[in-house]
Amino acid sequence: MLRFLHRQSTRWLLLLAVAELLLLCASLNAATWLRFGNGNELHHLPERSLLFGLMLMLGLAAMGQYQVHMRVTWFGLLARQAVGFALGGLGLVVAYYVLPKAYMGRGVLGISLVVGFVAVTAFRAAFLRLVEVEALKRRVLILGSGSRAAQIHNRMRRRADRRGFVVVGFVPRPGETVNVPSELLVTPDTPLDVWAERQHIDEIVVGVDDRRGNLMMDELLDCRQLGIEVTDLTTFFERESGRVQLSLTYPSWLVYSGGFYASPMRRLSKRCFDLAAALLVLVLTWPMMLLTALAIRIESGPGQPILYRQERVGVRGRTFWLIKFRSMRTDAERDGVARWAAKNDNRVTRVGGFIRKVRLDELPQLWNVLKGEMSFIGPRPERPQFVADLAQKIHYYNLRHCLKPGLAGWAQLRYPYGASEDDAAEKLKYDLYYVKNNNLLFDLLILIQTVEVVLFRRGAR
Repeated sequence: MLRFLHRQSTRWLLLLAVAELLLLCASLNAATWLRFGNGNELHHLPERSLLFGLMLMLGLAAMGQYQVHMRVTWFGLLARQAVGFALGGLGLVVAYYVLPKAYMGRGVLGISLVVGFVAVTAFRAAFLRLVEVEALKRRVLILGSGSRAAQIHNRMRRRADRRGFVVVGFVPRPGETVNVPSELLVTPDTPLDVWAERQHIDEIVVGVDDRRGNLMMDELLDCRQLGIEVTDLTTFFERESGRVQLSLTYPSWLVYSGGFYASPMRRLSKRCFDLAAALLVLVLTWPMMLLTALAIRIESGPGQPILYRQERVGVRGRTFWLIKFRSMRTDAERDGVARWAAKNDNRVTRVGGFIRKVRLDELPQLWNVLKGEMSFIGPRPERPQFVADLAQKIHYYNLRHCLKPGLAGWAQLRYPYGASEDDAAEKLKYDLYYVKNNNLLFDLLILIQTVEVVLFRRGAR
């Protein structure tokens, strides 16, 4: 179930999360001491501290503070952290309403939030410096220096892309055209296992262009016996970037690499998760849905439809009718030709422009989730006309249909709104990663981080 947590960088994030949880729990204890001088004024202080820490952690997670590849400035991190604390504070208010005995005074709560914010900020600053220390990173050796191996150098240049590892060098193989800078090349002067052990190599990534006679299987086997991990280049990219690199993918890798796990228990747990999430969101948002319907009726006038039904492709290529609040004019496609939504699309109404930005137009899809036509988390459902065209132009495109489409998803989190064939190809990389690695915990993390997408209006069009 936790297969996607095996990445070294994610282990660092787990350490960060545990440490910050302890800091937040300690913040409530410190606030109690500052307010009263001792802890006797609050009964069940450990339980209250844990509730305080968990609520704020959920708020931070909703703001993407525990994503592996977040690329924002320090000001952006502080802004997200502030919003995360605000969300956590609102969660505490709800928790106190549900559990009155957990209530603490406003003075203690206010001091706890201030102390916790300062403590988390200081710890995170120190932690981010620590994970950049080269000595603590996983040392990776690349077998190959051709076009395939060069993609690590070309596509993973940023510091955030290499947060969990450092590339020691590229080992050229006979017959390959060298495509990496010469200063990155290394030539072992001893058998590979001896050299790798001497250089403290943790992982060897196989990225040769031609595997015939270039794999050094005996030496790689010797390395495995020393505890050195040996990884295929495609698997390495999938693990470190959170997407499947289509230019490196071949059918046999998809067959043998694992994933696509859909046991009866997994299907049952996913369906239970879908129903629970859909009902929860429905309970929380039904007043906004009523206001949205009223706004559409006022703008468009009597007799104009409030909801919009559109045919989409679901699991295993079966089509269904997706329901949304109507955000475009009724004559948006009067010629019957399906079109991608464009930026500043003149077909969008004034109300439609607003509900698209805050994602209110998507809420009627909860009915599709309850009916079982969609999941709450999954690849975005596309129109049959687009699917037929994209399946011919993009290899492996139909693999995304082995799961039910979703109201939210991994691709929606990691890539902005897609409105072209190129965008569809990029989003497919993330969709395939989700299809291969989906599990209940992954779904929960995506659901929490979707709050960030809605609040910061990322990807809306």
